[in-house]
Formats: sequence, structure tokens, C-alpha cells
Amino acid sequence: MILHSLNDYYRRLQTEGLADVATEGFQKQPIPFVVVLNRDGSFLGLVDTRSGEGKEKSARQFTVPKGVKKTSGIAANLLWDTPAYVFGRPKSDPKKDLSKLMQRAVEQQLCFLNTIRERLVPALEDEGIHALLQFLGNDNFQAVFDHPAWPEIEESGAILSFQLEGDICLICERPAVVAALMTAQLAEGSMQQTCLITGEPDEPARLHTAIKGVYGAQRSGANIVSFNLSAFTSYKKEQSFNAPVGKRAEFAYTTALNHLLSKGSMQRLQVGDATTVFWAEKKHEIENVFGGLFGEQPREPEQDYKQLIAAFRAPQTGAPPQLDPNTAFFVLGLAPNAARIAVRFWYAGTVGDIAANIEQHFDDIEIVRPPKQSRYLSLFRLLVATAALGKAENILPNLAGEFMKSILIGTPYPQALLGAVIRRCRSEREITYPRASLVKAVLSREARYYKKTVKEVGMSLDTGNNNVGYRLGRLFATLEKIQEEASPGINATIRDRFYGAASSTPVSAFPHLMKLKNHHLGKLESRGRAVNLEKLIGEIMDGLNEFPAHLSMADQGRFAVGYYHQRQTFFTSTRKDQ
Repeated sequence: MILHSLNDYYRRLQTEGLADVATEGFQKQPIPFVVVLNRDGSFLGLVDTRSGEGKEKSARQFTVPKGVKKTSGIAANLLWDTPAYVFGRPKSDPKKDLSKLMQRAVEQQLCFLNTIRERLVPALEDEGIHALLQFLGNDNFQAVFDHPAWPEIEESGAILSFQLEGDICLICERPAVVAALMTAQLAEGSMQQTCLITGEPDEPARLHTAIKGVYGAQRSGANIVSFNLSAFTSYKKEQSFNAPVGKRAEFAYTTALNHLLSKGSMQRLQVGDATTVFWAEKKHEIENVFGGLFGEQPREPEQDYKQLIAAFRAPQTGAPPQLDPNTAFFVLGLAPNAARIAVRFWYAGTVGDIAANIEQHFDDIEIVRPPKQSRYLSLFRLLVATAALGKAENILPNLAGEFMKSILIGTPYPQALLGAVIRRCRSEREITYPRASLVKAVLSREARYYKKTVKEVGMSLDTGNNNVGYRLGRLFATLEKIQEEASPGINATIRDRFYGAASSTPVSAFPHLMKLKNHHLGKLESRGRAVNLEKLIGEIMDGLNEFPAHLSMADQGRFAVGYYHQRQTFFTSTRKDQ
């Protein structure tokens, strides 16, 4: 299903012509440096195609022949590669023997030259290929090595390719070269099998193109489909012949996925450890706003959310058909796993379905908030609220994927999410807006999904909620408020010392806090204020005869929300008084 959808997406990109994707047998490749040759094969210069400053420099993309699968062996790309293959000059490595590196580079250069001669027989008389073979055959590259840019090229192992003087394209993009490769491609395919993706006869791809751009995976790329151990052999079929995917489909799905994962793509976002891409079966507005809703984008999430819901509902008011809610929509989460890529989550549904689920998610996480805080919290802000030190790398493994999946399909949020938030609250003794929002969302969605009759926490303070955890959270917030008013400017409150015990084992903390409260009330200058706070405590404690020995995880969550609600009420009343 995943590969089939990616294959269809590649065909869509080709049909619409909105994205610059390579045709079969070729690929888009950033080429930092281009060697310019004279028509007699002599060296003219080196062109730096990069733009930007410092580490932000990015090379220009060119259409080049599809690269070979790089392994421990020697295999050259056609007409483009590293300095080791092109000029026999390996990238220095202090951990390796230089003499062995040089010996291997000689073999790599010979492989590069032979690859051109063997694969481009029909184009050997082309002016560009002829000049290149003359240049490589002379084996005199001192002019290249003397160029000011060469030390950087050799040190970094930058990719190189060639251009003929006067041309605006690379030699590998010349018409004769393209025609020769297309002819050779049509001549292949002696071993035909039914492709598992398209269902059509095609030559199976022995190895699949590496997928690049997944955060944490190898820079050289990793695979979704890979059979490289004897344990994976089935009926004596090795490598990818285990699951025959035709070369056309293999090229289509890998090209589409690499396009989605490419630098600057607006259809990718990072969800915890999962690099997430999304696309629709046809052009749809959702592709432009989905990333802003769930990623940490510079634009205002609330604005995108309103536009998205309006776009989804537009067909009901006679909007253009490209906003059709029945359009299929796909979300794919990928995570690194050694030399492979693991599928963290996969969603396949319709725009209409995902619209309803996104709207429900934002309703679930909505809670009374401090001034100047965004109404709609991004997925990133919610996840880092569960992580130690608020760092993305500390988000629990798999949590982001499970959370995202529950949002997309409308199921209860993972219980691990509630546990992570509770641990952060207890450890840092701070109940922030995102954390309170998450706890409220987990509890309210679970109650609705399983049709529980018990009253659950809501968006703002609910004085009618008699849950013991919720009431104790309110009580704790009130006791802290009394302490703060009794000792203005205090550095540490009861929250810093007693939150963990009060929220998990109330009987061990509240009796002492209730005695301490009397001392704080006595220090208040306004007796009217003291009476009002005493009255509030009485209302919260009404019917609560004893403090429980232990609170369940859910009740600890209600404690946090009760505390947050009561604190926000105090702040609101203070602002009104001002």
C-alpha cells in the first residue's frame, strides 16, 4: 500500500509538471563542482555551483544518470562521482593507510573510465563524450589540482561532473547521452516477473535506490525494502528478488519519496524521531497547510487551522472541485533503524476524514490559557512538554508516532503520553499550559471514546467536578496562593517541596499543608481576603472527609488539571482587579 501510493504520487508529479522530478533512469543530484572542458579535451576551469554562505551553502541540482548502489566494492556512477573515482584522489582519512587508499583510488578511476566506455557505446562519437574521454585518457590532471578550489574538493570528497565549453547543460545531460541511456534501458528486461506494486510484467530491481533525508539515518541513505542476509532468502531467491518490484515501480517510489524528503520540502515535518511526509492523490490545499498544523513552523498555527477547516468545508458551498473532501490523503512516518528505515506509522484515508479528526484533536487539547499564548498548540510543542529539559531528543521513543497516529485516526491518545506528562510535572514541579492541555486531552478523549458516564475535566475551572484528584489539585493551588500572598516575592513555594507527594500520596502531604495554611492566613493583612480564601477551601473540601493514601495515574492527571484551572482563575481575577 505504501509503495503503491508513492508510485502513484510519482506519476502525479510527472503529469502535473509542478515538481522537477527525474525521468526513469535518471535522478536529481546536487553537484557542487563542475569541471569545464575544451572541445579538444583540455581543462578550462572549475565552476562552483553552490549558493549561500558558510555551512548554509547548497549545490545546484542537476539531472544525472541514476547512481549505482554504493557498497564496500568498487562501482562508479556514470559521468559523475567523487574525486577518488574521477581523478584517483581519495578523501584523506587518518584512520586508514594512505597507500591502500591510493591503490583503491586507482582502481576506482579505472572503473569510472570503463563505465563510460561500456555504457555509452552509441554515444562515444558525441562531441562531449569524446572530449571527456580525451581528458581522462591523458591522465594529466595537474591543472585541476592547481586550481584554488581543489583543496576543498579533495578534503570534502565533493561530487564532480563535467561540462563542455559553450554548453548550458552537463555532458551527462547532452541529447546523445540521454538517447543512449534510454535505448539501453529499453533493451533490458530479459527476466520478466509480475511487479508486486503495479501488477504488470517488468524486470525486478535487484537493489533499491537508497532513501535520503530521514533524520538520524545514514547520510548515504537507507532502504525501506532490503534483503541482504541469508536468513531472508526464500525459495532460493536472494536480495530483492524475494519480493519482486519492477524497475519502473522501484524508480517511481524511490524518486517520489526522495522528492518528499528533499531539503526545503514543504511536505515533510519532524514528529519526534519520525521524519514524516504527506501527500494527496491529486492537488489539494491540505498539502499546503498540513505541515503548519503539526510542525513547528514560523507562521501562526491558529490561522492555518481556520483556513484548513474552511477549505475542507468549502465543497458544501460550491467551491472548486480540487477541494474535494473525498480526495485520498496519505501520511508516512519514517525512523532510522541501522542501515534500514522503519515505518513508524502510516495513514491512508480521505481529506474529509482527516479534517474531522484534526478538528476533534484541536477541540480535545483546547484549555484555558495564559495571555499571548497560541490557541492551537503544535505537535512539536506538545511533545517537547513531555521531554526532560524540554529537548526534542529526549522525547520517548515511539511516543511521537503513536501520538500522531491517534490524531489521524481519531482513537484515544497513548497512555504513555499521560505517564510522560505526569512524570514531567512531578520532576520539574511545573504544570505548564501544554502539559495541562495534554492531560485534559488524554482524559476527555478516553471518556468520550469509551462512552464513560463519569464527568471528566473540561476546558476551564469546573466547581461541580467532585473527582478527588481534581479537587485536591484545586486545593493545592489555593494553599499555594495563600502562601504567596502571605509572603510576597517568595522564591520557593509549597509546589517546589510538596507537589510530588501531594499529587501521588495526598495523605502524606496535605495534613501538614493544612496546618501550615493557618500560619499563612494569619499573616495576611486583609482579613476579608483571608475569610474569602478560607471560604474557598471550605467549598473545595465539602464532602471530602479524608485524604486518600494514593491517587491513580488518571487522578494524578486530574490533580494537575485541577491545579492549573484554579491557578488560571486566580490570575484572571487578579487581572480583572487591576
